Amino acid sequence: MKFVDEATIRIEAGNGGPGASSFRREKFVPFGGPNGGDGGLGGSVYLVGRDDLNTLADFRQTSVFRAQHGQRGGGQNCTGRSGEDLFVHVPLGTRVADAETDELIGEVLKDGERLLVAHGGKGGWGNTRFKSSVNRAPRKTTPGIPGERRALKLELQVLADVGLLGLPNAGKSTFLRAVSDARPKVADYPFTTLHPHLGVVRAAEHKSFVVADIPGLIEGAAEGAGLGIHFLKHLSRTRLMLHLVDMMPLDPEADPAAGVKALAGELKKFDPKLAKRERWLVLNKMDLVPEDERDALAAKLIKKLKWKGPVYKIAAISGGGCRELVMDLMQRLEKLKPLKAIKSKQDVEQDD
Repeated sequence: MKFVDEATIRIEAGNGGPGASSFRREKFVPFGGPNGGDGGLGGSVYLVGRDDLNTLADFRQTSVFRAQHGQRGGGQNCTGRSGEDLFVHVPLGTRVADAETDELIGEVLKDGERLLVAHGGKGGWGNTRFKSSVNRAPRKTTPGIPGERRALKLELQVLADVGLLGLPNAGKSTFLRAVSDARPKVADYPFTTLHPHLGVVRAAEHKSFVVADIPGLIEGAAEGAGLGIHFLKHLSRTRLMLHLVDMMPLDPEADPAAGVKALAGELKKFDPKLAKRERWLVLNKMDLVPEDERDALAAKLIKKLKWKGPVYKIAAISGGGCRELVMDLMQRLEKLKPLKAIKSKQDVEQDD
């Protein structure tokens, strides 16, 4: 399935049903009075998280969603039937905003989580509501209130514990293939990954985490260069980042340290908070470096970067060093707090 991470849809909650005008008509009851019931409630629209969905592609085919209207009230003070609520399924990590105002409504992060995006209209009053001491036989009713209607902008930010950051051809996809069952495309040219891939890494029995392979970024990504800002947003939902560095780049004159600094700058431009998130340095393709030069080359890079965080040396294509990295990641993730969902003034309801 093609990866689609943005879509615009229109939703329409149901209108409330109109109130009824009715009078009690029974033998031997000469002044029965009004008994018109209220109209039913219009159905509301909810977005519901589904962990078996991974794109917004379905919304390219169907983009308008309508809940049921409430029915008219009846005689004998019967309230009209309420319209059924509409539940629209979305992948986890979907952020929802009003398409016209860009106001953030909320986001869906858990399987089964419900986000109310359009309230159904209230039912109109039947004529019983208007009975008073001076108006014993009212014929007044009110129509139902229209349900909310709005256009929504959906944006999918992939949910993963660990995000892979690096220049094109740094070996991110190869690393994901080495530590998980995911099979992203791998080739010896830049930009082989054109959309995010997720892989589940099983560190031990009942212990696993999710890694996201983000397409390679280049300097200027925050302004849209290369694959640009379109994919930087996916890193914002990760708890920890691995910055992969190609220690034997295709261009022999390329400076790995300069590449690391450039991408760190892009993170800061895109989101200063994201730039401060925990990031580990992973030196990849160390198997291509002569064994007697590996430690010196790594030390030189660390010194240039003034790197204070964890550093790992791996060979993703053969899996060398990957197991140690996976186990350390698992231990660290168990200590890190999960990211919280962003909520707005709209009600967010959870399944019981």
